[in-house]
Amino acid sequence: MDIKPDAQGKVRDLYDLGDKLLLVATDRISAFDYILEDEIPHKGAVLTQLSCFWFELLDGVVENHLISADVADLPEQFRPYADYLRGRFMLVKKADMFPAECIVRGYLAGSGLKEYQKQGTVCGIELPEGLVNSSKLPEPIFTPSTKAEIGDHDENISFERLVEIIGEDDASQLRDLALKVYTTARDHAAERGVIIADTKFEFGRLNGQIILADEVLTPDSSRFWPGDEYAEGKDQPSFDKQFVRDWLTANWDRQGNPPRLPQDIIDKTSEKYIQAYERITGRKFAY
Repeated sequence: MDIKPDAQGKVRDLYDLGDKLLLVATDRISAFDYILEDEIPHKGAVLTQLSCFWFELLDGVVENHLISADVADLPEQFRPYADYLRGRFMLVKKADMFPAECIVRGYLAGSGLKEYQKQGTVCGIELPEGLVNSSKLPEPIFTPSTKAEIGDHDENISFERLVEIIGEDDASQLRDLALKVYTTARDHAAERGVIIADTKFEFGRLNGQIILADEVLTPDSSRFWPGDEYAEGKDQPSFDKQFVRDWLTANWDRQGNPPRLPQDIIDKTSEKYIQAYERITGRKFAY
């Protein structure tokens, strides 16, 4: 589009409309805090349409920021770009965002696995002995992190540190809401043959109420594993950008900028994102 965004994230372009925001999910993909040079076809539309699905399913569990994702509701200046925006934008309410990523882990993977292998904890939370790669945790755990600027790393923090940053009442509410949203989504996904190993949420405050914002339960913000192939003790196949991370790990020493992605990796990543949408929603992805 020829309209310059007011702010840009790794994946989203944000337009400030005064009393609301227009969020546009591009096809950019990030990994290891880099925005990769290659885009993933249809990725932005998958993120948006899956988020909209979850916002609807979670109605009654938590309020959210979504106003509309219908092109008929686009502001006048954006209507010439309706074909590009269709399926990849959300008009949302403005909220005062909390300065934390609210991560919920149901399985042992990623940085949590590495910490557990060293000291038997995940983000300082003690876990039982004998867990292995991809083990299901006895119960989901809340492990917040700081929200870093582009190019910086999010930093895992304890619940006690979150209390210091935002206060005990808000920290407790975020923890309880994050766990409630995760378990609701986990149970739905399990019925559809998908394991949500972990995910991260963002919350804000609007008119005194804490609401769910940004994207929610997408392949960018979650680990999705096929339930019929799950076996603990090893890395799992996934419907998320772990596929890209794995390729980069095998083909890049983390020195300098990341390499270009081969076309087959781009195509397979796009397929995985679409598979995640179709499995979880039970709908055919339209593009």
